[in-house]
Amino acid sequence: MFKPTVGPIIGHTTTNHTRIFLRGEFQNNAPVFAGIRYRQPGEERWSQGAFAKLTIVRDMSDVIALNDLAADTDYEYQAGWFSPMSPVHTVETVQELPLQWPREIYRFRTQSSKGTIPRAYIVGSCRYLRMTAGIPSAAHLGDRIFASVTNLAQQAEPPISALLMTGDQIYVDDLNVIAPDREYKAILSKYRAAFSQPNIAKLMSSVPTYMILDDHEIEDNWPANKSKADDYLYKNAMAAYELYQTSHSPAHELLANGQPSKKLEQYGYQFAEGDIEWFVTDSRTRRNLSADDRRILDKEQEQALCKWLIHSPARVKFVVTSVMFYPDRKAHGDDAWKAFPEQRLRLLETIRTHRIKNVFFISGDVHGSLTSRLTHSEDPDFEMHTIVSSPLCNSKLLPYAKASTFILDQPLVQTVAGDYRHELTSKVVSEDNFAHLVVDQEKVQVNYHDRDGKLLESASITLR
Repeated sequence: MFKPTVGPIIGHTTTNHTRIFLRGEFQNNAPVFAGIRYRQPGEERWSQGAFAKLTIVRDMSDVIALNDLAADTDYEYQAGWFSPMSPVHTVETVQELPLQWPREIYRFRTQSSKGTIPRAYIVGSCRYLRMTAGIPSAAHLGDRIFASVTNLAQQAEPPISALLMTGDQIYVDDLNVIAPDREYKAILSKYRAAFSQPNIAKLMSSVPTYMILDDHEIEDNWPANKSKADDYLYKNAMAAYELYQTSHSPAHELLANGQPSKKLEQYGYQFAEGDIEWFVTDSRTRRNLSADDRRILDKEQEQALCKWLIHSPARVKFVVTSVMFYPDRKAHGDDAWKAFPEQRLRLLETIRTHRIKNVFFISGDVHGSLTSRLTHSEDPDFEMHTIVSSPLCNSKLLPYAKASTFILDQPLVQTVAGDYRHELTSKVVSEDNFAHLVVDQEKVQVNYHDRDGKLLESASITLR
């Protein structure tokens, strides 16, 4: 067996289940299989191998789910791919082969079933990896920060439950002016290069990773700049996105055989851990830009989000939206929620009138990081927060956001019932960074770290 060419990537993980993405290599029409085996540390015997047949249709990649795991337990696993001598082998028959597994041992941990223990997460977005003629140039710059994330994850207490990557995991359009990528093969190549760099590969092989797209997975400010010729680009970009970012997420339901369905209804999804729940929205591909019904989320997503906000029993609710919910930018804000004020107000009023507590909007996009508190002039019971983390690696062509980037001296919204007012609860971080969130019984602690892991800024947000 050979080492995966991309992966393994640990995806959606629960108390008894995990999904692992891995990729092999095309072998001149010979059958190719990927396999995983696992055990608890200290055990001598490995589990029986779990296998998937790889096809060119999925770029020689697949996701293998492991089920019936023990909660709050460390596991070690091996992963690889091979092409058997006989062309008639199946997923069942390759289990009998005497395989030589790759020597590398990876590790992951299942969720705890305890409801109220402290939990921790890493949040980041906007990871620029410059590609020249299909090859990453100065790739170490785009990979460097993940060594620091891994180092933190190896020492963190409470342990890191998940890595949330909230948009622009790749830049399909990084050379948009000169030579934009439109071809499926070129976009796939970009994903392979981005996810196989050594530091991010090491991190994602052990920490459950959840992703959602923003515009650069397609093109800048999509779909505002869309032309008719872009239908071809969109089809190719989303096919690649579905393979590399969505396939290991909860967006795919589990089938009766314990494996994820290949069918996909939408890109948004939800997941929960104890008394914390996450609602990850697709704020990019379901937009309606028409004047009479402007929406950043389609009707179905808005209804599902409001229903979840109102009825979820979660003590802490995290809503991921790749673009900023607030504060608004002074310039270039039309790509974010600023340009969809009616829908934003509907969500705010839902939270306020139903007295929903401990709601946090998590986003990236702006190449700056901050925390901000939102209150209401006539309703002292209303309070919500935003946590922004961006970028993991900036392009030298793009400026970092600063405090002066945002409208901070006037209400976010003024209504007959009162004004929604916001204030920064941290300084604006204007350099490459990631956020480390720790949720306990009293607060959400947000720590921003630089590319070398040094603490840049902290904010402590009291829970109610």
